[in-house]
Amino acid sequence: MAQVELIMPKMGESIMEATILKWIKQVGDTVEEDEAILEIATDKVDSEVPSPVNGTILKILYGENDTVEVGKPIAIIGTEGEEAEPKASPAGRESTAASGSGVSENGQKNGTEQPRKPKPEPVPATAGVEHSSSGGRFYSPLVRTIAEKENISMEELEQIEGSGLQGRVTKKDILAFVEERQEAPRAQPQPQTQPTSVPTGKAQPTPEPAAYAEGNTEIIEMDRMRKLIAEHMSHSKKTSPHVTSFVEVDVTNIVNWRNRVKKQFQERYGEKITFTPIFIEAIAKAIRDFPMINISVEGTKIIRKKDINIGMAAALPSGNLIVPVIRNAGHLNLLGLTKKVNDLAGRARENKLKPEEIQDGTFTLTNVGTFGNVMGTPIINQPQVAIMAAGAIRKKPAVVETEFGDLIAVRQMMFLSLSYDHRVVDGFLGGSFLRRVGDYLEQFDHQQEI
Repeated sequence: MAQVELIMPKMGESIMEATILKWIKQVGDTVEEDEAILEIATDKVDSEVPSPVNGTILKILYGENDTVEVGKPIAIIGTEGEEAEPKASPAGRESTAASGSGVSENGQKNGTEQPRKPKPEPVPATAGVEHSSSGGRFYSPLVRTIAEKENISMEELEQIEGSGLQGRVTKKDILAFVEERQEAPRAQPQPQTQPTSVPTGKAQPTPEPAAYAEGNTEIIEMDRMRKLIAEHMSHSKKTSPHVTSFVEVDVTNIVNWRNRVKKQFQERYGEKITFTPIFIEAIAKAIRDFPMINISVEGTKIIRKKDINIGMAAALPSGNLIVPVIRNAGHLNLLGLTKKVNDLAGRARENKLKPEEIQDGTFTLTNVGTFGNVMGTPIINQPQVAIMAAGAIRKKPAVVETEFGDLIAVRQMMFLSLSYDHRVVDGFLGGSFLRRVGDYLEQFDHQQEI
């Protein structure tokens, strides 16, 4: 039986590691080529890792919640054929050329000469390399190091509820404990009889985890994506001095046109037409008129982007947001934009976006109107310099200019807001760009056919 190493894939140019969220397949399970084996997460996106071959899972080298460097083996798959040295899966060969081959299931070659093998790395979560407490609970070297650094006693460590495999305490668990301990100074401290180091040995069973709550309150740990969003938003506010401009736009023609063609549009193209592709079309046109809104900043250098890659904020079932990117939006017509918007939004809700589909955006659109909000002041998606928010469309009385004079009529109105980086985008550029987007929306040809 030949053996193939399943390699932690490279998920983008800047991604050097990924966290294992869930093993879909277990040891002994058969897999087909391209069938999902596990789910992983990076600071960019969650994704599934498919099997490179048909075969059987022989070994799982890391547990759930373990963080693994790109290019390292994470499992071994046995395939039908001649027995051979384990080889890297096709997706990981390039990044693992210098990492050497893995070991066979029992470390031997059944009578054949033992080939040269690399020095084994003490990293597999299932290999039992963690140190244990006196109660037999396992702690990885990383967890022990953090415990020593943060002066966490053995009693405190044993109270941490582990979210890893078989209740193991992960890096995330111990860092959350540190944060809670810092944020709850009035909580009853645990007696700390001795050193800050974490001893090994045998002792009493693991006690119940400590509760850090006062009165009628509940402490909720942020999930991984919410932590990343919080960090990203805080970084953006620290980096860019935000200014927000507003315009009100008459989108009556757009609303009437969509109501007239949406049934026919879906029957002909199999796609639902929403307002989002219409907004993106107007934004792309305005960016061509004001290219200095399509930039980023590196130190004192302004990087002007020739491609118009527009990100659109999409809500996930968890309540978090993700921003898939429509590349070269200026080259797509309304039908092309509609297909891209629907495809990306649908796969975002199913956590099936690819890492490259949320990278390299040059401008972002967020639709706060979907929440019933009339306007918003969005935070810039770094390293971009501007983000536009579209508010809810509402019927309002408005002054309409006609050849017979001004009239008051019921119109479909909405607010657009643009937050921009005042280091490089001044009020003239930001305001003019936003007004131009509004002009393109108001000039929408409501008589056009699909």
